[in-house]
Amino acid sequence: MTVLESATGLRFAPMQASDVDEVYALECSVFPHPWSRANFTESLASGYDAWTVRDADGALAGYYLLMYAVDEAHLLDVAVCAARQRQGLGRHLLDCIGARARGQGMLSVLLEVRPSNERALAVYRRYGYREIGRRKGYYPAHAGQREDAIVMRIDL
Repeated sequence: MTVLESATGLRFAPMQASDVDEVYALECSVFPHPWSRANFTESLASGYDAWTVRDADGALAGYYLLMYAVDEAHLLDVAVCAARQRQGLGRHLLDCIGARARGQGMLSVLLEVRPSNERALAVYRRYGYREIGRRKGYYPAHAGQREDAIVMRIDL
């Protein structure tokens, strides 16, 4: 297993099956409509590029999952624990995501985000992602409703 130590004292490591319960708990704590535990397990089984980031004390601070297709990476999921939000960790994760994607020969990164997730939208826009389209009814929402997805891309 490759473990990378960043200058910030954070430890990045490939997500393992043993991380899934903790990753799922973080997911549930920050998203109103979280991925299921099975989504994470299946993503690992499919070989997606999945990483965790931990504080110096070993606490899970965040994670991300990337899927590669031809020359574009698809950011499937990314999260930062509530205690670490608004401290630059999201931007640091986006730096790592871009570096991983470039290292795999990708030319861009694509993602979907809820229009209601204004904080994430602001982070992505500040980082340089641009809106390229919408997916109608992409996300589950409250009371059996659906929410569109804003599709964004950044060129690497």
